[in-house]
Amino acid sequence: MVVKNCLLLCPVFVSAVSHSQITRLYSRFTSLDKGENGTLSREDFQRIPELAINPLGDRIINAFFPEGEDQVNFRGFMRTLAHFRPIEDNEKNKNPPTSEPLNSRTNKLLFAFRLYDLDRDDKISRDELLQVLEKVDVEQKMSIRFLH
Repeated sequence: MVVKNCLLLCPVFVSAVSHSQITRLYSRFTSLDKGENGTLSREDFQRIPELAINPLGDRIINAFFPEGEDQVNFRGFMRTLAHFRPIEDNEKNKNPPTSEPLNSRTNKLLFAFRLYDLDRDDKISRDELLQVLEKVDVEQKMSIRFLH
């Protein structure tokens, strides 16, 4: 029932994800929902091993929660995950979306930018960048030749 309701309420995924994929996501969502209340908390996300070891894990987790919120429902969960979907060739889509998809290049860049813009002032300050670089083993994760 929840999956069927999500198909109606989550148009961002209807054309891009199969029913079986939504069912799997819902199964994963409910397995993370330790409070069994239909929402996830930050603590639920922190139990995911891949996020626990990710240097940007806290920022990724925060991306699931609108400002001032401490719970996310399945619709919000799917909406955030949409940013991680591969960019699809819009020419293959016979019915162009009425709004830009969450997995468009523009929205992916904006999403990534927000991971670094900690104070949400629409700028990434030197201090914000340094905070990220301190968490990431820069020499193993990326080439920083462009900084020299």
